[in-house]
Amino acid sequence: MASAVYTHGHHESVLRSHRWRTAENSAAYLLPHLRPGLSLLDVGCGPGTITADLADRVAPGRVTAVEVTASALDLARAEIARRGLTTVDFAVSDVHALDFPDDTFDVVHAHQVLQHVADPVRALRELRRVCRPGGVVAVRDADYAGFTWYPRLPELDEWMALYQRTARANGGEPDAGRRLLAWAHAAGFTDVTPGGSVWCYASPEDRQWWGGLWADRILKSDLARVALASGDATEADLRRISGAWRTWAADDDGWLTILNGEILARA
Repeated sequence: MASAVYTHGHHESVLRSHRWRTAENSAAYLLPHLRPGLSLLDVGCGPGTITADLADRVAPGRVTAVEVTASALDLARAEIARRGLTTVDFAVSDVHALDFPDDTFDVVHAHQVLQHVADPVRALRELRRVCRPGGVVAVRDADYAGFTWYPRLPELDEWMALYQRTARANGGEPDAGRRLLAWAHAAGFTDVTPGGSVWCYASPEDRQWWGGLWADRILKSDLARVALASGDATEADLRRISGAWRTWAADDDGWLTILNGEILARA
């Protein structure tokens, strides 16, 4: 089976970003379809902040949180334990071949997952397989080429080009958001509601948070390690990009939006 490498890794600067995510700011399109008592699978649950919110929405229904490694899953375990939730189960499994029987879950959710997998269509077929007839598969992914920022610092254009190259070299598709509908159709879904939404970082607090985490991330995360090892960037390149993120964050006119594609597909 083809495999892909998770480009971001799990450095603190990455987790700082992921722990900001909630069901409200990252899965609003799904929330009207949830109710107490539903069973839900959260694939690629990361540090579990969205998972916990979804568990609150469907309790007493159970949520199963999935990650591809035990160490990654431990991050979600810690968050669920911190919140004292008792309706969440955990499983290590690969989205290309999920270890669950057919028709197991009422809702299957994957947030920022398909951009990192080797075969998104195969992954969607698996999400469909484990979803009960009439259930919903909810997928949301960023579209990196759809990022927009101001001021247009040339080092941030350099950052974007570097990320695109590195993600594709790792076997992923960084512009996944625009492809979700096509991938869903290729996976056999016929009832698909497409949509999109944005995250926007423009307040001083949001700029300092986003710019600061990327200033660290470009120097310390797996992205930096891979870029250096491949020769795609030098230490000086990464320091220059890091400085540009801090310059952007300090600019009173700084503004950035991240485009996300979304689909709700009926099994």
